[in-house]
Amino acid sequence: MELSFARFCCVLLSLFAGLASGLEITSTGQTSIEKASGQGVKLDCQFTLAPEDSGPLDIEWSLLSSDNQKEDKVVILYSGDRAYEDYYEPMKGRVHFNSADPKNGDASINLTGLKSSDSGTYQCKVKKAPGIRSRKMLLIVMVKPSKPRCYAEGPTQEGKDIVLRCTSSEGTNPLQYSWEKTSDNKLLPASAVLDPVGGTINVKNASASASGTYRCISSNRVGTEDCILYLNVTPPPNTAGIIAGAIIAVLLILIIIAIILFCCCRARHRKKYEKEICNEIREDVPPPKSRVSTARSFTVGSQRSSLGSMSPSNLHEYALKPQYDKIPSSEDYERPPSHAPLPPPNAAKMAGPNLSRMGAIPVMIPAQNRDGSIV
Repeated sequence: MELSFARFCCVLLSLFAGLASGLEITSTGQTSIEKASGQGVKLDCQFTLAPEDSGPLDIEWSLLSSDNQKEDKVVILYSGDRAYEDYYEPMKGRVHFNSADPKNGDASINLTGLKSSDSGTYQCKVKKAPGIRSRKMLLIVMVKPSKPRCYAEGPTQEGKDIVLRCTSSEGTNPLQYSWEKTSDNKLLPASAVLDPVGGTINVKNASASASGTYRCISSNRVGTEDCILYLNVTPPPNTAGIIAGAIIAVLLILIIIAIILFCCCRARHRKKYEKEICNEIREDVPPPKSRVSTARSFTVGSQRSSLGSMSPSNLHEYALKPQYDKIPSSEDYERPPSHAPLPPPNAAKMAGPNLSRMGAIPVMIPAQNRDGSIV
C-alpha cells in the first residue's frame, strides 16, 4: 500500500513539473518526410523557454529502433553548451545542427547525402529542468530508379510473339514502368499488352509495322529514368533453303572425304606394286647371246656322237625325227616349247637296209621329253 502511494505521488509531481515549466516545442510541420537518396533534409524542432526553466539545456536527437528489444541510437547531442555532431559513426560528417547556437530555440538538424539506411523514426528531445519536451518525425529515404535495361526476348520475326522487357536493378518500390513508341506514328501496336509492374510489353503476332524505336520509363515517387530500344521485325527465314543448303554441304564434304581416301589408297597400292615389281624375276627375259654358240656346238656334237652310235635297226626311227637334221638357230631357242616345229605330215619313210647301203652310220638317240629336252 505504501509503494502504490509513492508511485502516485511521483506521477503527480511530474505532471505538476510539466505544467509549471514553460518549455514548449513549437514546430508544427509535417511529421512524415520522403526524400530521395543523395538529397538532404531538414528535421525541424523549434522550442521556447520560460523564466522558470532554469536548469542546463540538453538537446538529443535519436533514431528509434523498430525492435523494442534493441536500444535507440543517439545521432547528435547538445549538452553543456557544446554540440557533439560526430556522435553516431554511420552519419559522421553528414549531420549538423541547423543553428550555430541551439540555445536560441532552434534544435533542428540537417542531414546530407541521404542513404536508404537513414530511413526511420527520429525523435527530438529538449530538456531544461524542470521541463522535458519531445517530437517525433518519420523519414523515408527512397532510392530513385537506376537506369533501366531494355531488351527484346525471343526471335524478332513476323508472326511471332515478341516480348520487350524493361528492368531497373535499383530503386525503392513501388516501381512503375511505361512504354511509348517514339518513331513513325508513335502508336503502340494494336496487339501490344502492357504490364506496368513487370515492365514488359507483349506484341502478339508481330508484323513489320511493329518495327521502330521504343522508350521505357521507370519511375517511383522520387525520380524517373528511361532507356531506348530499337525493334526490327524481320521476315521468317527460308527453312527449306536452309535445309537444302545443309544437305548439299554435307554431301560435298562426304565427296571430298571419299576422294581423299581414294587417292590415299591408290597411292599406297601403287607404291606396294612398284616394290613387288622391283623384287620379281621375269620369266620371259631371253637368255644372253653368248649362250647360242655354246648350245649350238653342244647340239652339233651331240648329233655327231649320236650318228656314230646309230645301228641299222634304229636308223629308221632316226629318219622320222627331222629336227636333228639341222642345227637349231637362236630363234629356235627363243621360241617357246609349245611352238616347236612339227615334222611334215608326208615325210618319206626309209628302211634301215637302204640307209646302210647309202653309207649311213647307226647312232643311239637319247630319250627326250615332249618339249625336246634330253632326259
